[in-house]
Amino acid sequence: MGLSTHVLDTMHGTPAAGMAVALYRIEGDSATLLKQLVLNQDGRNPDGLLLEGEALRLGCYRLVFDVAGYYAARGVALPEPNFLGRVQIDFGIAQPEQHYHVPLLVSPWSYSSYRGS
Repeated sequence: MGLSTHVLDTMHGTPAAGMAVALYRIEGDSATLLKQLVLNQDGRNPDGLLLEGEALRLGCYRLVFDVAGYYAARGVALPEPNFLGRVQIDFGIAQPEQHYHVPLLVSPWSYSSYRGS
């Protein structure tokens, strides 16, 4: 069906509008960039699904979220080096006919993710 993501900024209690995200397909030790995007005002991909239909295949993927860049753009004073620079989530697609949602709850000091609906 499709792959989506949604990022919530738990420090400010808002969607992470403006955060840069990259999606990769992982095959062995190789990562192929599939898409780069900037999240919209709702903290989602402005184009809808990240992958859909035949583009979502059985296999391993990686989402990389530019957490430090996002908080720096918001004017948050961060230590150097930042505790979290980029958050990388590796996940598998076992049933491409299903919908996979990978949400991220994030602050400059912590993050959490899960398979959403």
